[in-house]
Amino acid sequence: MSRAPVYLDCHATTPLDPRVLECMLPYFTEHFGNPASSTHQWGWKAQAAVEQARREVAGLIGASAREIVFTSGATESNNFAIAGAASTADAARRRIVVSAIEHKSVLETAARLGHQGFDVVVVPVDREGRVQLDALADAVDVHTAVVSVMAANNEIGVLQPLADIGRICAAAGAVLHVDAAQAVGKIPIDVGTLGIDLLSLTGHKIHGPKGTGALFVRRRLEIEPLIVGGGHERGLRAGTLNVPGIVGLGAACAFAAAEREADSARIGGLRDRLLEGLRRELDGVIVNGSLVHRLPNNLHVSFAGVDGESLLIGIGDIAVSTGSACSSATGAPSHVLAALMGAGAVPSASVRFGLGRFTTADDVDYAVARFAAVVRHLRQTAPV
Repeated sequence: MSRAPVYLDCHATTPLDPRVLECMLPYFTEHFGNPASSTHQWGWKAQAAVEQARREVAGLIGASAREIVFTSGATESNNFAIAGAASTADAARRRIVVSAIEHKSVLETAARLGHQGFDVVVVPVDREGRVQLDALADAVDVHTAVVSVMAANNEIGVLQPLADIGRICAAAGAVLHVDAAQAVGKIPIDVGTLGIDLLSLTGHKIHGPKGTGALFVRRRLEIEPLIVGGGHERGLRAGTLNVPGIVGLGAACAFAAAEREADSARIGGLRDRLLEGLRRELDGVIVNGSLVHRLPNNLHVSFAGVDGESLLIGIGDIAVSTGSACSSATGAPSHVLAALMGAGAVPSASVRFGLGRFTTADDVDYAVARFAAVVRHLRQTAPV
């Protein structure tokens, strides 16, 4: 009996929640105004919707609405945060500190600042995928402008000790930026409690629309705009606002805030069912990164004795990934796994499973059966 393909790649993107779409639709049609049009009701309606979304985004991370700046997504927010904070830092602060497993939008922004004269320090992670706090503390001092550490890794799903990192940054007076694209809506995040100064998020990782994100900018923190011209977003990000997308982002944040605990418990149970099933059916299933400090919707495992490309071709009708969707086209080994294991020790067949709000137990059981069958076949016919 045939069945529909199974989507287990929710770290790359998530399907739009129909409830979010319902909130967005009126702003494509009857409520089409520009929020910057302050002289008539079409503009007022759009502006009211934007401000409601700003409150909803802020509520998910413990911020105030005025601290939220809308962007096109987490990549723009990461660029904006790091480059913008570095540009306004005191002249004595010429160091940028990042972890070795950051998203490429962080690593490449830091590298660009390095070409501009900043000292870029890349802090290693341990075998579990967590930042080595001693090395971070050594790197962060009165010369540090910005520290950027992601809340949860986009490949292995490992959570970072943000409270400890926040204390290290505060003691040195360094700005702390957190890429929380994968974490918001899955784990509790409070920017005040954690000492976060800048935080990036995006809609399409939490069943919202693509192309819409936000940057939290702590009140009274000066940051140089990345896009200028027009005075939008209090002068911090120029450009006509994407009202339907912003409404969708706000709705996705509101649903995530209301349903996070229940969703995380259910999805975490499915993740455990997936791992238990794979280990029951196969030997040589190795979890990459900490299983304790991990997003509830993430499982990243290596299958010993098989080729990764052959495995992905074999399982065909199940959407998974070997790494970040943003870098998978390069074919290069994962820089995240290389940071954990060493560049020469990255397994060929490493798979990222990303579960979501609409993943079912039947999806998980089907994935277990398909992976077990394909791995067994490959180990017999084309062992590595």
